[in-house]
Amino acid sequence: MPSSEKIVSPGVFTNEIDQTFLPAAIGEIGGALIGPTVKGPALVPTVVNSYSEFQQRFGDTFKSGSTPYQYLTSHTAREYLKHSGRLTVVRILAGTFGGATAYVPTGSVQTPGSGVESPSFKLHTLSDGALQNTTTSSVGLPNAFLTNAVLQSGSKHNLRWEVSQKNQNKGTFTLLIRRGDDSDKRKQILESWTNISLDQNQNNYIAKIIGDQKFNMRTDSDGNPYMQLSGSFANKSKYVRVEVLKPLIDYLDENGNIRINSDGQGNPGTGSLPGLSSGSFVGGSDGYIGFDALGNQIGPGIAANFYENIASANSQGYVLNASNSGSTSYLNALNLLKNQDEYDINLIMIPGVISGESNHSAIAQRAIDVCEDRGDCFVVLDPVVYGSTISAATSEAENRDSSYAAHYWPWIQIPDPELGKVHWVPPSVVIPSIYAFNDKVAHPWFAPAGLNRGGIDVAIQAERKLTHSDRDTLYDSAVNPIATFPGQGVTVWGQKTLQKKASALDRVNVRRLLIKLKKFIASSSRFLVFEQNNSATRARFLNIVNPYLEQVQSNSGLTSFRVVMDESNNTPDLVDRNILYGQIFIQPTRTAEFIVLDFTVQPTGATFPE
Repeated sequence: MPSSEKIVSPGVFTNEIDQTFLPAAIGEIGGALIGPTVKGPALVPTVVNSYSEFQQRFGDTFKSGSTPYQYLTSHTAREYLKHSGRLTVVRILAGTFGGATAYVPTGSVQTPGSGVESPSFKLHTLSDGALQNTTTSSVGLPNAFLTNAVLQSGSKHNLRWEVSQKNQNKGTFTLLIRRGDDSDKRKQILESWTNISLDQNQNNYIAKIIGDQKFNMRTDSDGNPYMQLSGSFANKSKYVRVEVLKPLIDYLDENGNIRINSDGQGNPGTGSLPGLSSGSFVGGSDGYIGFDALGNQIGPGIAANFYENIASANSQGYVLNASNSGSTSYLNALNLLKNQDEYDINLIMIPGVISGESNHSAIAQRAIDVCEDRGDCFVVLDPVVYGSTISAATSEAENRDSSYAAHYWPWIQIPDPELGKVHWVPPSVVIPSIYAFNDKVAHPWFAPAGLNRGGIDVAIQAERKLTHSDRDTLYDSAVNPIATFPGQGVTVWGQKTLQKKASALDRVNVRRLLIKLKKFIASSSRFLVFEQNNSATRARFLNIVNPYLEQVQSNSGLTSFRVVMDESNNTPDLVDRNILYGQIFIQPTRTAEFIVLDFTVQPTGATFPE
């Protein structure tokens, strides 16, 4: 009863106490996918919400030599995003890489080579790599000087630009971002930015409208990478950012007239606006990739090792030993994801990294370490390359010990709808999709395995049809078998983590239950930091956690639980140290992995037991 309420005459008084308060719902978290892609920003964690968005930002098919391929990264993204609406992608490039640029000249159409002599602004592709170059010339030339206005290296994965209109009286113009493989007669416009200005004091200033920011990976004194943002205005374009080289200041006076008819820096004369022209991008670089199994440097016309040919010496064109920049790129990506405040993920995917291969092992271990340090995400690992044996897979699993990781075997064959082919891929390409499907139709604390939730519907066949004895051998060493059953297809038939100690956490569903609980309770409790350390704050915590755990229990995640946060565990000593202490005791619901049925044959006339 509120202390302010005054009761004088007899009667019935009601009071409503809401103990079902929950903070705002936490949005979908999703996994993190690390690996090479056709295009996109390198070493910049980027969230996509559909596979079409992944294709737009990171591409799909490409050629190595004359053969078309897709990276395992693309296959994994396709499968995962069938069932999840969020994926954080970190593209791998090695060495010194960068995006392409284009100078947009002032005045009218320029002569060849003059595009860099009087530029008003510069465009930078958000995507890194040599694929962004749309001409082989050292200077991005206007289309008028290219044959039939078709760029020399134009493709569906890169860009060209065009200033299509300008208003000299208002100091505005229109900038088009076009697909690199179009022509002037058949333009494919990706973005159109109208009524933009080079005047810094206008609301339609080009840098404000398109954006000028760039993420740069930096390394602190301890060798830890982090992202640093440069620029003043958020990027609204999906393809380019702007660097204004010749800004205009107060192009128009109070009467709407051009102030000064001059072309000087900062003076908005009529010649300071970009001319009606279009052009290409140059200067993008892939950096250093690596060497193939014969020691040849990977480059144009030299095939890298893809799909079933992935080996210790070469994985999709990257050498992953400790001294190579390919390994450094993976490790930097993983170290970036250590920041759980910045990157909210529950799963790490590194398809193409084979934990049992000597050159790959350190990357696999770093992925495990990141998950353990964060305490709120899980990693799916591939134990061996294609064509390996059961003993090789089990030996690799026995070398690892973590409840934050799992191994699956054997490899499987899947279709490639983009290329009209079939490929052998490691299990880590499809297992994350099983996890996402499991969470969509059930909950993370259900086992992502079995005929109900573990069917790999995309699989054509497994590399090997496992016998019951094979499955026993694999499961005994914590390798989750991928089984094949007649009429039921290829199915995940195990859910062990790599933890050696026999406990509830040696099962994937229990570890993922803990990840789910810790994420929710930690994010909810963040609202209590810096609140008064008293009984009211403790009650707020209990009113958040108890209803949530009751909900998990009603959905078969827990058999029992208890939450303690009161004077019994918040002693005066802890309170004086500014600590609010809570204890959460849970009993996870176990899965029925072993169903034992006794069939008893009785003689005629025998009585059935009660």
